[in-house]
Order: sequence, then C-alpha cells, then structure tokens
Amino acid sequence: MSGVLLAFSWLTVLPLRGPDSVDRVSGRRAIRAAPVTGVALGVLAAVLLWALVSAGLDPALAGLMTVGAHALATRGMHIDGLSDTVDGLGCYGPPERARAVMHSGGAGPFGVCALVICLGAQGLAFGSLAAAGQFACVAVAVAAGRVAVVFACRRGIPASSTEGFGALVAETQSPWTGIAWTVPLLAAAAWCTSPWWQGPIVVAVALTLTAFLVAHCVRRFAGLNGDVLGAVLEITVTISAIGLTF
Repeated sequence: MSGVLLAFSWLTVLPLRGPDSVDRVSGRRAIRAAPVTGVALGVLAAVLLWALVSAGLDPALAGLMTVGAHALATRGMHIDGLSDTVDGLGCYGPPERARAVMHSGGAGPFGVCALVICLGAQGLAFGSLAAAGQFACVAVAVAAGRVAVVFACRRGIPASSTEGFGALVAETQSPWTGIAWTVPLLAAAAWCTSPWWQGPIVVAVALTLTAFLVAHCVRRFAGLNGDVLGAVLEITVTISAIGLTF
C-alpha cells in the first residue's frame, strides 16, 4: 500500500501522502504500482469524455478538453518531460550538453512542436473514439502509458545521474513485473475492440516502439531520467489512442 500511495502522490494531484522517507525501495514499489494510477486516471478520463459528449459537446473538442484535464490531474509533469526530452534529443553535443538543455527550465522549438503534435493527436484520437462510442479504449490508452514506465525502469537501463527521480527508480523493476501488468492490459484492449485482436496488437506495438525510444534516449543521454519517463508515458498514450481509432 505504501507503493500505491507514493505512486498516486508522485503521479497525480490527489492529496495522498506516501512514506516519510523516499529511497530506491519505496521508488521500486511506487513504479510497480504506477499502472494502478493509470487505471484510475484512464477511467476518470473516459467518464469525463463521455459526460462532455453526452452534454452535446463536439467529440473533437471534448477530446482536447479531456487531454487538458488529464494534464492537470498529473500536474503537467509528463508533458514537461516530453518537451524536455525532445529538446534534449534535438540538440548537438555530448550527453552532458543534452542533459543541460533538458534541465534548462524552458521549452525550445522542438519541445513546443512535440507538445502541439502529441497532445493534439491525443485529443483528436480521444474524440474519434468518443464519436464511435469506444470510451473504454481511452482508459486502455491511458493505462498503457504507465505500463510503459514500468518497462522503462527495468534492470539493465541505468540512470543518467546519481541524483533526481531517475536515480530513485532506474533499474528497479524486473521484466516480469512489466509482463504481469501487460497481460491484463492486453486483455482489456481485446475486450474493448472489434475485432478483438486489434486492441492487443495496438498496445503491443505502442509498448515496443516506446521501448526503442527508451533505448535511444539512454544512448543519447547516457542513462535514464525522469524526463524520459514522462516522454515515454505520453508517447505511449498517443500511439495507443491513435491505433485504437482504426
């Protein structure tokens, strides 16, 4: 339960308090429980989207508003990580230079472009799913982003620094933990799509693509950090949502 509380404390705006001291042990428990927050946020996003569309709002606009609410519910941490990661990937120089760009505190042109495309695509995909009555697919896409974070923190992927969020959670997860979360995620994806095999394929492709993204970021930044985890989460949600609209 301490891991669940810390996961909600870290990854949502809910006023829940985790353990008084946070170390790698508590960090491991929180990342292991991260998909629980994805399920909760996914269900809330699906319910909000349904309510907005049922109230007569255009599905595309309802999708964009749902994405905005999702960003607020997560303090904007993940979209900040997406922006910083893309800015770091877009700069020249050694890993130290790339990490300095990521931690500069501002959003560069690459980061802004990534935010517009990624969040816009999420909103339009959510709107398309709402128009088709596939609200459960929204919850699956949101949950998939948190499962991708579990895989990103698996053993063999070191942190880029001895300090910060990455140092707390990098290499804390067994691959079997990610697989254990993937099985119910694939089952949920199969349940909410027709034909049933489309959902699992979409989710599997999304997780595979973001695994390649993690590998590239680790090479570029000489390890994993919190910004990369945010980028992985948002991109997985986007890919999953787009794929589920087909």
